[in-house]
Amino acid sequence: MSAEFVYLDHNATTPLDPIVFEAMVPWLRDQHGNPSSVHHWGRQAREAVEEARERVADLLGVPALEVVFTASGTEANNGVIFGLAAAAGNRGRLVISALEHPSVKAAADRLESEGMEVVRVPPSADGVVLASEVVAALDDETRLVCLMLAHNEVGTLQPVAEVAAVCRDRGIPVLCDAVQAVGKIPVHPQDLGIDFLTLGGHKFHGPLGAAALWIRDGVEVPPYLVGGGQERHRRASTPNVPALVGLGAAAARAAAGVEERYNHLASLRDRFEAGLQAIADSVVHCGDSPRLPNTSSVAFAGVEGQALMIRLDLAGFAVSTGSACSSGVVEPSRALLAMGISPELALSTLRVSFGVPNTVEEVDRFLATLGAVVGDLRQAETAVRSGRRR
Repeated sequence: MSAEFVYLDHNATTPLDPIVFEAMVPWLRDQHGNPSSVHHWGRQAREAVEEARERVADLLGVPALEVVFTASGTEANNGVIFGLAAAAGNRGRLVISALEHPSVKAAADRLESEGMEVVRVPPSADGVVLASEVVAALDDETRLVCLMLAHNEVGTLQPVAEVAAVCRDRGIPVLCDAVQAVGKIPVHPQDLGIDFLTLGGHKFHGPLGAAALWIRDGVEVPPYLVGGGQERHRRASTPNVPALVGLGAAAARAAAGVEERYNHLASLRDRFEAGLQAIADSVVHCGDSPRLPNTSSVAFAGVEGQALMIRLDLAGFAVSTGSACSSGVVEPSRALLAMGISPELALSTLRVSFGVPNTVEEVDRFLATLGAVVGDLRQAETAVRSGRRR
């Protein structure tokens, strides 16, 4: 990959921090014990896993005993949703926001097909779900509420604490998918008042395949994976020691310099969005809402987002679109449509997500290239339309 290539898709995944990599190397090369073994090698592996657990707990400000390691945020979300649903005999009501990650949405769809009632609360036009509408969806049969902390496409922050306060009084558990938020903003589940929180290490410069589920002390959820006593019988499976060591190292890095990192990311995002004023008919979605410091969702009227993304990739810039490709058909983002954004504008949307390694110089280069590519695509579209009229 060329040194000139600029990665601006940090909400998809982040590059592995060199310090995290170095922490993992001994467990990939020299150390090979199973943490469940009682001999020297096993004890060393178990100590490494427990140290990683302490580091994740410190990042969240919670007791280490409440942290359960998983292989992904998807697994963690699925584990809570299916576990609580099974305990309720797949009956009752599940309340989710229409902004949730597919790991929550798809789980809800499956449970609905099996007889559980699912209420999907839409966001307002500013990309935020109203707490009052979530509360209005609750009833005496509600088994779980799912509300993410930060949306992965537009970066908007959701009123989790406000919703959780009502749910707590009514004895309704709350699952908060904080995968996009942890590492970018301070996240403390005790302050949010929730019962479950999920995170993924690869979103804050840790390895893929290492994630965690926080479970409030005293809250019970049937294990999703069974067949072993790992994770105090809450998630059976031999731990991926190298990945968990990396997760712990990434958590320690994320816990340090939070304010400095936030200010750096916000300055890049704000510089980018200010520069968009030079590109005609560009629209920043939810720009006035509380958002993650690194995320911009921007549309360019009259430009097909998929074509724009490909052209930018060829020019050396990695971004993503606000659309999804299924069976070869590009469809507008369901989340953007739920916010009242037109299908045409949703299909013209890019997500630009900055990371710690990005620089001001890269932002300026990207703006210059973006303006030129948008102009070229609009000119080409105008020529096509002119030819059709003839």
